[in-house]
Amino acid sequence: MSCLLWCTTPSRRLKRFGMSPQILKKFYSCTIESILTGCITALYGNCSASDRKALQRVVRTAQYITGAKLPAIQDLYNRRCQRKAHKIVRDSIHPSHRLFSLLPHGKQYRSAKSRTKRLLNSFYPQAIRLNNK
Repeated sequence: MSCLLWCTTPSRRLKRFGMSPQILKKFYSCTIESILTGCITALYGNCSASDRKALQRVVRTAQYITGAKLPAIQDLYNRRCQRKAHKIVRDSIHPSHRLFSLLPHGKQYRSAKSRTKRLLNSFYPQAIRLNNK
């Protein structure tokens, strides 16, 4: 009996206990994704390639367990950055509101100048580049 449980895939094993892929996907988005993306806007831009691969490996493992297609960690980062930048742009009393100034033609934001890669990969320049696409 126990051999049958371990010989099947994780998603089949969990289905035996009454967990559908929809429930598993909601569990992933509520717990694992929220933990992964808690500080993603602050930290992901300056992560090393090996750190990014490790985070993506967590997503792939969760995708294997749930049996559902999950968004890549880079897509989650882009979505969170854009959402946070839109909130800053709409809030005129936000301390960083002045960093999002429009160019004279009014369609794109002024890109921040930076001398170091660390500043270039931080949240504000990344968010400006994402919103200018």
